Amino acid sequence: MEGQARLKEARVLLVGAGGLGSPAALYLGAAGVGTLGVVDADAVDATNLQRQILHGSADLGRPKVVSAADRLRDLNPHIEVWTHAVRLDRDNALDVLADYDLVVDGSDNFPTRYLVNDACVLRGIPFVYGAILRWDGQVSLFATPDGPCYRCLFREPPPAGLVPSCADAGVFGALPGVVGSMQAIEALKWILGVGEGLAGRLLLFDALAASWREVTVPRATDCPACGDAPTITELIDYDWFCGVDADGLPLADPDIDADTDVSPGPLPREVDAADLARRLARAEPPLVVDVREGWEWEAGHLGDSMHLPLGELADGHDGLPRDRPLVLVCSVGARSAGAAAHLRAAGFNDVAHLRGGLMTWVREIDSSLTVL
Repeated sequence: MEGQARLKEARVLLVGAGGLGSPAALYLGAAGVGTLGVVDADAVDATNLQRQILHGSADLGRPKVVSAADRLRDLNPHIEVWTHAVRLDRDNALDVLADYDLVVDGSDNFPTRYLVNDACVLRGIPFVYGAILRWDGQVSLFATPDGPCYRCLFREPPPAGLVPSCADAGVFGALPGVVGSMQAIEALKWILGVGEGLAGRLLLFDALAASWREVTVPRATDCPACGDAPTITELIDYDWFCGVDADGLPLADPDIDADTDVSPGPLPREVDAADLARRLARAEPPLVVDVREGWEWEAGHLGDSMHLPLGELADGHDGLPRDRPLVLVCSVGARSAGAAAHLRAAGFNDVAHLRGGLMTWVREIDSSLTVL
């Protein structure tokens, strides 16, 4: 009864009602956590249903927080569900977190992860971290008293576009169930004060190998957020910090004017679909390099393009010509932006990427192309 009373009194905020937030919310609600908050600005889409088990076909088009609240109240009518249909940002994060004892972070992007970390550290609220991509997952507990925070492990984000998102690279549908359930376990253990938590430890799950391994994460005394002399005393612009816009795409080069017709000269850092179409029609067109995975390439690609997956490109680029302009493409522009930056750093001078990716090409140039 003492443990159940602790659960009843607890207030837990779920950041995201998607793949990770779905199983975590269901198990926390079923366990009897008295107040569950859900923050998410998105609506339910058909592509979510493969892994976001809070929602069903009848919820398509509905705000995720509304769908989640209905499901949780149906599961356990004795709990309170508070909804926040907003995008968590520097202006609202501290106010939203103020009403909760614990945060379960199910976000899927770097700006939100760093925002959650810094806000939790500033508020003195621990959070359960989870991340997934393809077949792999991670779980840990950050911002506990005397424990490390996310910045102790990842001081700064990777260059924008270098790490593909789940939208670009995909995620095995059942994987969020494993990682989200582990997040719920860690949250319940923290509330109940039982067992050995994951503070100071990072669990890594490989679904293909069906294996777990553990990495020790010590608190960094020089961490800018939770170290002995922290320098982060307020929230910042996390989109800018991670080099992306509000849609998660790499920030555009300010020198690029998308409305200006291209010249025969060197490529700008990025080209739009119309620019690329004009350049490909010339007698000496640029080489289009597709950095998507093999299964994406096989579904559909530009006819004369070269296939070089991002992982292989990162390992070496001896097969790429240095005397011909290169335009890198992927699905939505994130991976190609990172790959173009990598090639420029390696000495390729005339290289760009397709803004908005092949999805934009399909919308604006050729609707017959299949892009997954």
